[in-house]
Amino acid sequence: MLKIGLTGGMGSGKTTISKIFAVLGIPVFYADDIAKGIMNENENLKRRVIDLFGTEAYTENSLNRKYIAGIVFKDAFKLEQLNALVHPVTIAAADEWINKQTSSYIIKEAALMFESAAAANLDYIIGVYAPQHLRLQRVMQRDNVSREEVLSRMNNQLDETIKMKLCDFVIVNDEQQGVLPQVLSLHEKLLQLSNN
Repeated sequence: MLKIGLTGGMGSGKTTISKIFAVLGIPVFYADDIAKGIMNENENLKRRVIDLFGTEAYTENSLNRKYIAGIVFKDAFKLEQLNALVHPVTIAAADEWINKQTSSYIIKEAALMFESAAAANLDYIIGVYAPQHLRLQRVMQRDNVSREEVLSRMNNQLDETIKMKLCDFVIVNDEQQGVLPQVLSLHEKLLQLSNN
């Protein structure tokens, strides 16, 4: 079974592309969503997050994402510390999930694929590319945040050009080219690769 990573900058359309693969019957591990769940459910991790950010890190037993985002996107060291807590637990959850799958290939979707070293155990990486102005617009609408907030978050991620160069395949999601034909073509290629 091939292990395929799927990554891209915020607002690139990773989740949309992942859902197309899921419709095609390919199991998808949504690392960012799983990480959010783990941060709410894993008591050991919760204690460590509270040690790092204080009791305000959780409100009504739920991760206070706005509070933490307000800190980590202004303090690179705090972001690094948070990632050092969350990434290993999420990678372990992904490995456990992968071991239960039986399809020709699986998709592991993660924004910080290269930054977290999650790419190390994967066979191929798909990048989802969208121009920055589109990504900005999408995230501002999706998260109801200012342009400055989105740019601040983007500045904490690997440069998009570098990220795409590290990928084995790239799907362009620029609202000019159809993504469905690109995904279908890649799906066929991955099925062939898994059979070889």
